[in-house]
Amino acid sequence: MSNTSILTENSLKFLEKYLNNAAPTGYEWEGQKIWMEYLKPYVDTFITDTYGTAVGIINPDAPYKVVIEGHADEISWYVNYISDKGLIYVVRNGGSDHQIAPSKIVNIHTKNGIVKGVFGWPAIHTRERATEESPKPENIFIDCGCATKEEVENLGVHVGCVITYPDEFHILNGNKFVCRALDNRMGGFMIAEVARLLKENNIKLPFGLYVTNSVQEEIGLRGAEMITQTIKPNVAIVTDVTHDTTTPMIDVKKTGHQELGKGPVIAYAPAVQQKLRDLITQTAEENNIPYQRNALSRATGTDTDAFAYSNGGVASALISLPLRYMHTTVEMVHREDVENVIKMIYETLLKIKSGETFSYFK
Repeated sequence: MSNTSILTENSLKFLEKYLNNAAPTGYEWEGQKIWMEYLKPYVDTFITDTYGTAVGIINPDAPYKVVIEGHADEISWYVNYISDKGLIYVVRNGGSDHQIAPSKIVNIHTKNGIVKGVFGWPAIHTRERATEESPKPENIFIDCGCATKEEVENLGVHVGCVITYPDEFHILNGNKFVCRALDNRMGGFMIAEVARLLKENNIKLPFGLYVTNSVQEEIGLRGAEMITQTIKPNVAIVTDVTHDTTTPMIDVKKTGHQELGKGPVIAYAPAVQQKLRDLITQTAEENNIPYQRNALSRATGTDTDAFAYSNGGVASALISLPLRYMHTTVEMVHREDVENVIKMIYETLLKIKSGETFSYFK
């Protein structure tokens, strides 16, 4: 594959539309519809499951099955309590950060449509430093302009309504993609681009390729756990995000060194099958794709774990996209890293042979 840009104008239009649509954990289906519509020309068929995981399949009749996977859901909040004064208190749906909430605009999703609100916070003038409280899950609150609980309920808001941030996609300095939910909507985008390139380059794979966009990763890899039992793959290459550890207040001695613009990050962890990982690194080197390494203690914390330990053991690997400001509304990635993850997965697929066991005991 050439070193020229592989993202097209149409790719970026899809990315923007896909990112700007809310897909909170447990409510991913509208985003999945956008994803499937884009993927439709590049796959032979789709499967979906009860909870909303979507899979585009190339060569569905092939007995040997390879998965490339990202997850579709984004962190959010639930309405937990509505006070008599019409203020809304929340609980997390995934790992939402309470410290960034004050002063953020929110969308409350109701059966009547979106209700706007704001995470309020007392003005600096009214807070005494000696006793000043910091934002906590139990003291942040949403104000949607109502004076009573009844007014809030008349808008269609009730306990259990899901809450998202409306922040939308933009580009900084020509090559930094910024948005909420890059974790891991970028994964779904990158695997879709792999499928596009396979189709456009008329590649005939010797196995079935399952382009998988799993739900409910943010609350414990649940979508991947379910879909791996349906697919029963032989191989799984998972892509997710990892921290750019060059940002302030991160201790690289604990986290390792990963940086935007320096290439995809290949994970080292017990769940990562070493021979598959070595094939990926060898492929990257042969194709001059820059990469970084990251050592993970015990679990990867990604859908890799769900695939690896399913169905008696599935050869699995993790390719991560360096990202700044994870679980905020200004997550940031480098365009070149995005393109290099796509290239790395694409070129690795061309190396995998049908029937390959990746066994250590040959």
